[in-house]
Amino acid sequence: LSLQAAAAALDGPLAARSAPLLQRLERSMSSVTIPPPACMLRPLETPMRYLFGPGPSNVPPRILAAGSRPIIGHMHPEMYEVMNDIKRGIQYAFQTENNVTIAMSGSGHAAMECAVFNTVEPGESVLIGVNGIWGERVAEIAMEKHKPVLFFLTHGESSAGLCHPVDGIGDICRKHNCLFLVDTVASLGAAPIFMDKQNIDILYTGSQKALNAPPGTAPISFNERACHKMFNRKTKPISYLFDMTYLSNYWGCDGKPARTYHHTGPVSGFFALRESLAILAERGLEESWKKHKEVAAYLYRGLEDLGLQLFIPERDLRLPSVTTIAIPNGYDWREMLVYIMKHHQMEMTGGLGPSIGMVMRIGLMGYNCEKSNADMALNALADALKNCKRSKA
Repeated sequence: LSLQAAAAALDGPLAARSAPLLQRLERSMSSVTIPPPACMLRPLETPMRYLFGPGPSNVPPRILAAGSRPIIGHMHPEMYEVMNDIKRGIQYAFQTENNVTIAMSGSGHAAMECAVFNTVEPGESVLIGVNGIWGERVAEIAMEKHKPVLFFLTHGESSAGLCHPVDGIGDICRKHNCLFLVDTVASLGAAPIFMDKQNIDILYTGSQKALNAPPGTAPISFNERACHKMFNRKTKPISYLFDMTYLSNYWGCDGKPARTYHHTGPVSGFFALRESLAILAERGLEESWKKHKEVAAYLYRGLEDLGLQLFIPERDLRLPSVTTIAIPNGYDWREMLVYIMKHHQMEMTGGLGPSIGMVMRIGLMGYNCEKSNADMALNALADALKNCKRSKA
């Protein structure tokens, strides 16, 4: 039925008044100059791949199913119950009793920005541990010299395959009235971390690595020292979305009887995160740590049998979830990775930042942390070593 026919069907005077309006509406609708894109007129297709890089990792069916459950309102009581479950799951995973424990709507980078934006004010200093291991003595010298309000350390440095020791650092930070912020995006669930026992003031991770949930949510926790600093600021945080004054209420952490609207959280992402934390709780942290260590050791032996050199020589400093190997002499690492993707539908990656051109990275995290997957990765590498061109130099 055309717009003119619809107008004609109306009674007398109303039809006369409506006709010009309907004609203008029809003209405006026919003035579309950008046609529907062809790509939007065909079904979505994605390949099945083995994600054996530094993340994201493959998502198990149980977590995929949780993420596909029917949507509910982000402020429904049932959603608050899911969020409360997530909070308790994070407290277990982090080994903390901190009340202000939430999941950010965003990646691990969002959690990092949230931590910094809420605890650091203009004119204050931040100390960052970069490259190598920060021993207690070095850390104390740096604290005395720079007097930072926040010290940032990455526990699992996936770009190098390094697991930084954190014991003792929190004590030094407290001695110098400095908050201790730790990134466990690549290590949570794969290597031991104890937020309360190790005096970590702020801890965060991402959903997409050893937790095996889809990317897009990021657990973070603040202890009382961190809360005192961020809730007694002289200036407002530079981000409204990451302002913990509002986020702590949204997550029911501020003691107020009612939660108020702040933003629309990723409901499906929270469903998936809740399920991933449930799987970790069912398995148990110690069992998860043990499994990652055993599979990593199995992978190390296989890599050495292929004649490949592990990038981190000290076994105790290797990150169990992401293994780095030195690029074999004479090989183009890009060619090897493209070959492995093409012939084995398997993602491995090169280095990141300072490690680009130095290493290739293999990640076996959470659901992917199995000896059978290590065998698949080793077979793919052996195939690439055999069939990729090697320079004579």
